[in-house]
Order: sequence, then structure tokens, then C-alpha cells
Amino acid sequence: MPNITPRPYSQADASRLATDGLHPVLARIYAARGIREMQQLEHELNTLLPIPKMKNAEEMARRLADAIQTGKRLLIVADYDSDGATACVVGIRALRELGARVDYLVPNRFEYGYGLTPEIVQLAANPFLQPEEGRSPPDQSKCPSRLPPLPLGEGWGEGFSSGERIEVRGNNQPDILITVDNGISSVAGVEEAQRLGMEVLVTDHHLPGESLPDAACIVNPSQPGCEFPSKNLAGVGVIFYVMLALRAELRKRGAFNGKEEPNFGKLLDLVALGTVADVVKLDDNNRILVHQGLKRIRAGRACAGINALLKVAGRKPEKASTYDLGFVVGPRLNAAGRLDDMALGIECLLADNEEHAFAMAQQLDALNRERREIEADMQEQALAALEKIEVQENYALSIYNADWHQGVIGILASRLKDKYHRPVIVFANSSNGELKGSGRSIRGLHLRDALDLVAKRHPSLLQKFGGHAFAAGLTIQEHHFGEFSAAFEEVARSLLAPADLDRIIECDGQLEAQEMNLELTKMLAQQVWGQGFPQPAFQGEFSIENQRVVGEKHLKLKLGKAGKIFDSILFSHSEPLPEQINAVYRLDINEYQGAQTLQLVIEHWESV
Repeated sequence: MPNITPRPYSQADASRLATDGLHPVLARIYAARGIREMQQLEHELNTLLPIPKMKNAEEMARRLADAIQTGKRLLIVADYDSDGATACVVGIRALRELGARVDYLVPNRFEYGYGLTPEIVQLAANPFLQPEEGRSPPDQSKCPSRLPPLPLGEGWGEGFSSGERIEVRGNNQPDILITVDNGISSVAGVEEAQRLGMEVLVTDHHLPGESLPDAACIVNPSQPGCEFPSKNLAGVGVIFYVMLALRAELRKRGAFNGKEEPNFGKLLDLVALGTVADVVKLDDNNRILVHQGLKRIRAGRACAGINALLKVAGRKPEKASTYDLGFVVGPRLNAAGRLDDMALGIECLLADNEEHAFAMAQQLDALNRERREIEADMQEQALAALEKIEVQENYALSIYNADWHQGVIGILASRLKDKYHRPVIVFANSSNGELKGSGRSIRGLHLRDALDLVAKRHPSLLQKFGGHAFAAGLTIQEHHFGEFSAAFEEVARSLLAPADLDRIIECDGQLEAQEMNLELTKMLAQQVWGQGFPQPAFQGEFSIENQRVVGEKHLKLKLGKAGKIFDSILFSHSEPLPEQINAVYRLDINEYQGAQTLQLVIEHWESV
């Protein structure tokens, strides 16, 4: 049974925040999340961390300014997830507004894998490139694209597939490649670009390997020697900072004399989306970016693509939240990269025409429904396979099925990690006898470092790997799966204690019945919550006064506490509850026929 644990907090910090005007409950919630003074809660853009603290941002700005003024061709090489897509669009929109000649290329994950590989560099240099001799095309049954294609806009990234001849505007080799959300590990790719006469500018946020690529310039807050205080910027945040530095450099050169400077605040809806969808920690700086982006979306000033993705999901922009970015818009955008080609998602975000954006959003919505069906089948197969082993005896789980979809293994790994509270790596077939793995981890095991330890102990086992503390990817040979499983289990046992495998539900303590009101609920709804800055949840004992099933699978409840009755709901549970429960719950606003009332959302319950 999970351990319900109140988050510790400094009473002194909470008292100071309350004295400065915060509601006492909010004061303790913020103190438990590391907030010590009101200044950390500022959301204005002028409180963002300064550009000069980002190593090489100003140097890259000078190189880009030179490129714009000399008419060089730029090509953005993007990643195929929401962070990579939004970073690509931020770069494209900003650079074009500044007068650059720029296009983009996004690798099809099923053919080229992740990052600036030598193959991607060759494709950038020659978009009519045929696949290498002996290289087989991907199994299209595992990367279906059955939706009718739309005529997309201008760009390099539209539908690369094995053997297909790509139509682009001209076939001139770009002068400069700009990576977004990738490149920090692309040593071989940068070497290939240099061999072909192309300069490489790397913008990334992933942890670097033992050696950096020999790029002309690297901007990454996680690289050695970077003093930027926030190491949690998403890839879209990094390129946004570079674009701000570029605008400042062009201003210094007099490029805007007599002209209105471009307002890059209009890119913040994209920055917020990529930041939340990539599940990076919402530290002080990231919360400013997300707050400002949500402010634009709620004011009806989001780009046509984000509005279209909200519309197909039945969500209202004026009520947009981090939930909508992370669990509504993000998955629909990601579906393109998981099942088809992320160029569809990028073009949706680049679209200025609402009708065109909505048509592409409908395609993305259909892909997301297909993704959910595939995921459900894979999860059912995985649970059946895990029933045959003693999961509780394992410190880590490695699982593989030859029929699984490569684009969905990351989601499956996340689901299994949540269910079993173990580090999980899920593998699917790639090509040429290779397996692609996607992993998710728990607190206590830094996944990228754990894979590094596996690689050091077994030098020939991992072909490549990379990632973060809680998520990582890797490639192995199929015949090495058993050996890898044993090696990963060995490393997990060396890094985790038995107590780390016990699921912990953190909460923000208890509320008095009089504190459970609509006023506090509205205060909480106005804040930015997310990864590393979790939405508040509370613990309390309640009596069950009434319960009924709604929507065939949810329980609508009336809970009693200290003489008061609270409307509540328990999702995806239809069995009756006992008379007394200990619950972990969130305060939520229920809207019906224009009226707003308090509702408790039950996240966990135990019998008293």
C-alpha cells in the first residue's frame, strides 16, 4: 500500500510569505516547493534570467546576424516530439521575421532515429538522397500513416520516407545547420556536416556525453562552463533565448532603424507548450515562461495551430491550463512524431490560416486516437507478460515484444513505471536486428547515469543512449536483450534501496473544513503547476454520505467532514466505497449551467 507523506516545509518561510500577504494555505504550499520570498513568484518578463548568463548565446547571435546580413541559407534540424516541434517553429518564425532564409528538416524517427546523425546531415545536404545500399525501409505496419495527406506549406521536413524523392524549393545545400532540442551528442553528425562544408550551431538542453561535438557554437545550459542558473530549460526555451539574443544583436547593428522591432512575446504560447509537454522542472524561470504563454492563450492571442488543437479536443482557450498543454495539446502534437511524421505537427503550428490549421489538427487528433488504441493493446500484452514473473522481486523491468510499435514504447514505459514503481525500459524492433528502447525512472535512480554505468560495465552492450534523470532512450542488438536486462537489473540494485521501491504519495497535509472553499480553489487554479512544482493535493478522513455511478465508470460522492458535505468525484472507479475513507484529494471547480461550485477530486483512497 502506498505511503501518504505530507511534504516538508520551512515554517519560517511559510510565515514570511504569509506576512507578505499570501493566503496561509498558499504560503505553506509554496514553502514546500522551495519558495522563500515573494520575488520568486514574479511572472513578469523583465524578471527572466538575463541572456548573457547563457554561455555562447550572444556568440551564436553574432553568427546568425552575420548569416542573415550575408544571405546565407539556414536549416533547422528538429526533434520529433512536442519540445522539438515547438522549438523548430519558434526558430522558423523568429528567424523569418528577422529576415533570414530558413527552412527545417525533421527526421522520421522510424528511418533516421534521433538527433543530427550523419545520415540526416547527408539528407540536409542532398534532399533527393536515396537510402543507403542494404538499408531496408521501416516496417510500415509498425509506423502507419493511413490518413490522407494535406498539401503542407513550404519546408524541408514534409514526409521523409525511405526511397521517396522529396520536393523542396530548390536543391541548394544549406550553409548553416541549427539543431533544436538535439545535437549535444551528435559528434559524428557534426563531423559529417563539416566534411560537407556546412557549419553547425547546436541548441539543446539534454545532458552532454563525455565529449562535446566540434560545432561552431553550442548553446546548452547543461554544458560545462555554463553559469545559467536554470538547468531546466526545455529545448524550446533555449532557442527562445537565442532568438532574444539575436534580436538584441541586430538592434545593436542598427537593423531596426526606422522599423518596428518584432515582438517575440507572441512566441510564448509555443514556449509554454513545449516546456510543459517536455515535462521539465517548472523552476522560477520556467514558470515565468509558462505563465506568460498561458496568459496569451487565455487572451485569445495563441497561434492558429494551438487554438485548433484545443478546438478539436473540445477545450476553451480562455480556460487553458498546464493540464491542457501537457495532456491535451501535447499528446496530439506528439502523435504525429509517434505514428507518422512530425512535419504535420510543425506545419500545424506554423499555419497562419485558421481553416488550414484546423484541418491539420483534425489529422493530429485522429492520429492520437489511433495512438491510444495501439497503446491500450500494448499495455494489455505487457501486463499479461509481467504476470508471469515476480515483479516485486525485481528492482527494474525490461520488457520487449516484437509486435510493439516503436513510437509508443515511451508512453508504455511511463504507464508501467507508474503501476509498479520501478524503473522500466520498453523495447521495440527497429531495423537490422536492432531494438530501440525507451525508459522511465523513479526518484532515486538517474536513468541516463544508470545507462552510462551499464555501458561502462558492458562496453559492447549499448550502441547508443542518452536522456535525463527520469527518461532516456537507447539502442541495443536484439540478441543482447537478455544480457541487457540482467545488466540493468544489476545496476538498479546497486543504486536503489528497498525503500525506494515503495510508492509514496506526497500531499500538502490536511485542510480544515472551513478552508475547503471556492475562494481557495480559485486561488490555486490561477497558479502554474507542473513537473517539480506539483499541483497541491491534501489528505483527510471523510464519511461517505452518498455515492452513485455516473458515466458508467465514475463514482459521484458526497463526503462528510466536520459537519459539512462536499461534492466529490472518483474517476475510473465504479465499485462502492466503505463508510469511512482516508483520501488524498484536489480542490476543483465544477461548472454547471453557468454556476461554479467546489468539487473534490479523489486521487487515492484507503478504508479507515
